[in-house]
Amino acid sequence: MVIAATAWAAVALAVPDWARWTLAGIALAVISSLGIAWLIGPAARRLAGEHRPLTAAERRQMTATERVEAVNAARHTLIQAATGLVIIAGVVFTAQGLWYTAQSLDASRQAQRTAEQGQITDRYTKAVEQLGSRTLDIRLGGIYALERLAQDSPRDHQTIYDVLAAFTREHDPKPKATMPDTPTTDIQAALTVIGRRDTTLEARRYGPLKLIRSRGSATKVFGFGRGGGPDLSNLRIRGADLLDANLIGANLIDANLTDAYLFGANLTDANLLRANMSDAELQRANLGSADLSAANLHAANLDSASLIQASLSGADLSRADLTSANLYDANLYGANLYGASLAGADLRGADLGQVTGLTPAHIRRVARTDHTTRF
Repeated sequence: MVIAATAWAAVALAVPDWARWTLAGIALAVISSLGIAWLIGPAARRLAGEHRPLTAAERRQMTATERVEAVNAARHTLIQAATGLVIIAGVVFTAQGLWYTAQSLDASRQAQRTAEQGQITDRYTKAVEQLGSRTLDIRLGGIYALERLAQDSPRDHQTIYDVLAAFTREHDPKPKATMPDTPTTDIQAALTVIGRRDTTLEARRYGPLKLIRSRGSATKVFGFGRGGGPDLSNLRIRGADLLDANLIGANLIDANLTDAYLFGANLTDANLLRANMSDAELQRANLGSADLSAANLHAANLDSASLIQASLSGADLSRADLTSANLYDANLYGANLYGASLAGADLRGADLGQVTGLTPAHIRRVARTDHTTRF
């Protein structure tokens, strides 16, 4: 009865784990003690052949020494069996102890992860609050704090760069304001951090861009580029320093990056629809598969740039330097090539239908073309 009550209490009652294990241990100890007593007593005699009490005649036939030796031999055998049972019970207890320790470690790790997430949330909240400060140094601290947080918390990586992209869009010169020759210090810092982002940690977001607002002839589009990059649509920044910037899949629709320094920048899969990049430095930049339809690239330096399969239909490439640029399979239909330098440019497979400013004969003479080039 006591054993049953102890076992029930260990299983059913809402008690701490240490109490539950104590009750279970008591029940198991009582059961083991009773079992050993039975083995040493009645079981030993039964094993020795005493299935019933000896009669007076049987006792006279056996000497006292013989009876003691028989019982002791049985007891020795059963004690060995009991020892085995104790060892087994010890193994069970050890296994249960290890399991309990593992459970405790899991709970500890979970608590640690919860604490870390709380710290990350606090850091994120503080950094975002710093972005709204009127003091430049505090805003810069918030920008670099977010960059560090993006490295420490991959799950928040995309959100943090969304915030930084929104910061640049909201703090650039307004449409009717005159753009300074260079961006403000905090805007440049945000663009530099965005250009350093690690795309291997980025949640890829594919799919078409969504039209959010249209007002008359002025259309404003927000969303993500085809590769899930930062949303810098409608950005108005002159002279931004984006050397070797990682802008894969960026949404730069209607962005004004006049005089931007994009030497070696990676704009693969970026959406530059109607972007203004006149006088921009794009030497050795990678614009493979980028959408530059109707973009303003007047006098842009695209020397040795990669524009494989890029869409440049209707783009203004007047006086642009495309020396040795790779325009393999690019779409230049209706582009303005007036005064553009195409010396050594690879135009195999490119669509040059309805281009203006340069004749097909001149293009064939200075650039690399073949039977797949369409005029």
